[in-house]
Amino acid sequence: MLWLMHEALSPETPTVLYVTLMVLLGFTLPWMVVGFWNAVIGLLLCQLSTEPTASVLPREMDITDTEPLTTSTAILLCIRNETPERIERNLETMLKGLAAPGIGEHFHLYVLSDTSDSGIAEQEQACFDSMQRRWNNRVGITYRCRTDNTGYKAGNIAEFCQRWGAQHDFALTLDVDSFMTSGAIVRLVRMMQASPRLGILQGLVVGLPSTSAFTRLFQYGMRLGMRSFTMGSAWWQADCGPYWGHNAVIRLAPFIEHCELPALTSRDGTTRHILSHDQVEAVLMRRAGFEVRVFPQEDESWEENPTTLSEYIGRDLRWCAGNLQYIHLLTLPGLKFMNRYQLALAIFMFLGSPAWIAMLILGTLALSLTPNAADFAHSAESLTLLIFALLMWYLPKIAGAVDVLLRKEERARFGGGWRFGLSLTLEMLFSILMTPITWLNHTIFIVGLVLGKKAGWTAQTRDDHTIALSDAVRQFWPHTLLGLVLSGLLLATHPAVLPYALIFFSGLLLSIPLAVLTSLPGLGRWMIANRLLSLPEEINPPEALLALDLKALNLLQTVRPPQQP
Repeated sequence: MLWLMHEALSPETPTVLYVTLMVLLGFTLPWMVVGFWNAVIGLLLCQLSTEPTASVLPREMDITDTEPLTTSTAILLCIRNETPERIERNLETMLKGLAAPGIGEHFHLYVLSDTSDSGIAEQEQACFDSMQRRWNNRVGITYRCRTDNTGYKAGNIAEFCQRWGAQHDFALTLDVDSFMTSGAIVRLVRMMQASPRLGILQGLVVGLPSTSAFTRLFQYGMRLGMRSFTMGSAWWQADCGPYWGHNAVIRLAPFIEHCELPALTSRDGTTRHILSHDQVEAVLMRRAGFEVRVFPQEDESWEENPTTLSEYIGRDLRWCAGNLQYIHLLTLPGLKFMNRYQLALAIFMFLGSPAWIAMLILGTLALSLTPNAADFAHSAESLTLLIFALLMWYLPKIAGAVDVLLRKEERARFGGGWRFGLSLTLEMLFSILMTPITWLNHTIFIVGLVLGKKAGWTAQTRDDHTIALSDAVRQFWPHTLLGLVLSGLLLATHPAVLPYALIFFSGLLLSIPLAVLTSLPGLGRWMIANRLLSLPEEINPPEALLALDLKALNLLQTVRPPQQP
């Protein structure tokens, strides 16, 4: 990629500009190149191996569904200021499976609340007291509410470890929007039992069916991208795998002994807590000599995704703040090279965004100030660089789509070939629009952090809702303004280049209508009625999800079934 940039830039390009663009491209490459190779490796494994999962996991993890449970597992659900109705719905369905003979006595549910709203806390108390009575003598349930949320979620779990951790062998971590079937939970526990050196086992998480148009577009691409990306990364990261903070099983004894998070010191001398705790806990577990692996197979493990572009941005920027804190942890003693690399990669996941925005701005300004475009960049080489950059950036989704199209049974799971192709086209257009919006969000946020802006966790709105035009204008006017300025410069100076630049500028120009349109309830209902962006769980709903009474699955029952593709 660096060589392509070198070949694309004209020899007449000023040295300072040449070096700056090369350095900026270098900042974008770690995340993009790793994504590319994860996708390539994962696609090859999925297509060439009859048992791709077995090829990336140790043989002892190939367990059967009949092996008895011999351990005690705490199920940890961390909540904060969430109304308990959705939580109770998910838990009830999960507990019905866990209450089976020979299973229920090996699990204990802990609802760990950091709720600060007294009214919600009262609702929680009443709800989980009632659950305790209903599930008494079948599955143990404990509810507790902290008076403060010191350390955020990591502090919540740390307090559990101090009070109850010694009573259990493993802990299964769940988020409020998580749902796992009892079968998926027990499978992960059995793998942990069979592998004494396994410290953390992360399950692959996919999105729940949703009526939100934004969610359907977003998680359709995520579903395709995760297929090959996770398989490929599991192959080469091996026992230095990821931990995403939920839908995973932890071995408690080494976790308690070795995974206490280090404190960070601010420039003013105050102590800060680590926001994105999960990957740090993974590298500390690996430093202690225990393996961290991902089970790279879709296995009845779900989560809810943000319902609007604004909600997605809020979550994404919280992750951005947390990952950037890893800069202070790269020099922790005793870490394996792979773990330092993973921390650095998590940082570059977000540092690449300001580099992209800087390249767009500098490249456009330099081109607009050059009378002859060839004096700045060669057209053929620039087009080659653009094609390769797009291919590398989106290859995880493309590889997932290829894997589906090459398998008849997979095409059927996604609703048939033509419907899958149309849904994929809509998602790719959406992704192209979303990408520069995300880059600029990260850039503005990182600049704010550098200037002293504080970051933290806040609750998100999980139900579908519409974004008002005024709210969209207030949030996305910088995106629109930048898109207009850059597009105007090219239109006035080199209009022939503008169609290619619109691959990046369109998302900025259309950010306001994109935010509003993808939040409209009618668009989501139209997608469901026409079976567009439909996940396999919508095409053939599993019993566990039907029990959740999801709006998307209920709406499917009211629309006329389409003809067989």
